[in-house]
Amino acid sequence: MVAEPSLSRALNAWRRWGYRLLPGDLFSYVLHLRPAEWPIMAGHTILGYVLAVGFAGVVRGAWLPQALFGLAVWVICLNGGTLAINSVFDKDEGDIGYLIAPPPLPRHLLAFSLALLFGGQLLAFTLPVAFRVAYAICFAMSLLYSVPPFRFKAVAGVDWVINMWGFGTLTPLAGWAATGRTLDVGHAFLLLGFCPLFAGLYPLTQLYQFDEDRRRGDRTLALMLGMRASLAVALACTLAAFALFGWAANRLGLGAPALVLAAPLAVWLAVLAPWYSPTLSGPRRSTSAGCTGRWPRGQ
Repeated sequence: MVAEPSLSRALNAWRRWGYRLLPGDLFSYVLHLRPAEWPIMAGHTILGYVLAVGFAGVVRGAWLPQALFGLAVWVICLNGGTLAINSVFDKDEGDIGYLIAPPPLPRHLLAFSLALLFGGQLLAFTLPVAFRVAYAICFAMSLLYSVPPFRFKAVAGVDWVINMWGFGTLTPLAGWAATGRTLDVGHAFLLLGFCPLFAGLYPLTQLYQFDEDRRRGDRTLALMLGMRASLAVALACTLAAFALFGWAANRLGLGAPALVLAAPLAVWLAVLAPWYSPTLSGPRRSTSAGCTGRWPRGQ
């Protein structure tokens, strides 16, 4: 069911404050950028910056103005514009990722999202070449992902590839590229490791959207594989990611400190393995009702 306008505007104090500050449909434009995801995107982008300058460089504020500017361009213009244009063509009638009870689509949301995406590309030209190239690649993938006649988000497997590269590897690469530093082989493989890591995460983000995706006729990867196979893919990709992280750590000569990677790997496997276990019910039964309440929906 479509959320009532009054509900979408008065869902919580954040919404009520936003619509008082930006009356009419103005705050709806902000909500469709899905700012609840910005901290996650920002954190993943900043990781590339930290890898580029090291902790000592972070303390000194090395390349900080460029990094913060690149962060804003990447998170607000690219990610926000991508999610807004996604809303335009999805026309969801229920909760979506990082947005509960979405407000009705503002009249000029398509133009607004395109202005953000194109504006971000223009701003990217003030940053190093690697950043502007990474932005251009993700910009193109965003349009191919959401906009007909391509709409690759509805093509199982293609949507997966776009997200694993765009969100997985190119996002922290953008944080690195904003500094202008040359990428060495060890760090390149470290950033590459995020590709299979996010390949494992992506099917999980689709598990709670079975109803919406099936209603639209989208054949997402999770719908094609089913719940149990999606979890198997997540496990396999996670193992591949940490193998790359380990190889990169060895290449960078980190030695014993690299063993700290075992902790997040153990935690992640401890989360996924019980869900995959055939002795448990719930996710393995591939029912939309069983998944909609189990995975976080966002704000």
